[in-house]
Amino acid sequence: MAWNPEKYNQFKDIRYAPFFDLTAMISAEGLKNCVDLGCGTGEQTAVLCEKFGNAYFLGIDFSKEMLSGSERYARDGLRFENASIEAFLRDDSTWDLIFSNAALQWTDDHEELFPALISKLNSQGQLAVQMPVQGDNLLNKLLLELARERPYADYLKGYVRRSPVLSMDAYARMMFEGGLTNLQIVQKVYPIVADNAAMLFDFISGSALIPYMERMSAGQREVFAIEFKNRIELAFLRFPALYAFKRLLLYGRKDK
Repeated sequence: MAWNPEKYNQFKDIRYAPFFDLTAMISAEGLKNCVDLGCGTGEQTAVLCEKFGNAYFLGIDFSKEMLSGSERYARDGLRFENASIEAFLRDDSTWDLIFSNAALQWTDDHEELFPALISKLNSQGQLAVQMPVQGDNLLNKLLLELARERPYADYLKGYVRRSPVLSMDAYARMMFEGGLTNLQIVQKVYPIVADNAAMLFDFISGSALIPYMERMSAGQREVFAIEFKNRIELAFLRFPALYAFKRLLLYGRKDK
């Protein structure tokens, strides 16, 4: 997907709040070898590296566009790699910390993904993951509804992306069965105060909207965007409005 780091970072302050909440769950004890899956621009990985100064960090992202400026953060103990999560799962590396902030919602089949991630943890290794609860978030619902309607479904040739994010119960089960303890599983609302519908459109256009827009022509994208903004206006009735954006934070430590 053609990710745009400038568009994504337009809401950097909003996206940083769950990152700091997730980071606060991590223990510095025993951290030597750490990976950040879906590290994006590398800025947050650099913050992790600074916080846990005795650890080595590798940031992995599949988007060359997002990684394009990451070299400014690279230093001893911190490097970046253009690779997919699927490739990461296939290698034989093991880790003291597997961290992922707002990235694993792009990887399918979490019933296979999470056990595979847990299997790559060393003894006393930590898993820390944050994902938006896409199925419950209003903008995602509006996007899915619009993509299923004509003429937009024709523009997209029937494409829709259903979120792979599971229930809290499902993650609790997988983490427990994988031998993780000290579990912290939290769903939290991160409110966004929007002055208008265009602001909320811009917020989702930096992430979930990308695979839809890349499948349409320029003219189709314009028509789709106008209608999507209209739907947002109708959904919120009046502005300024509060968008209750829900995110899921998952943490556990492997005893053995």
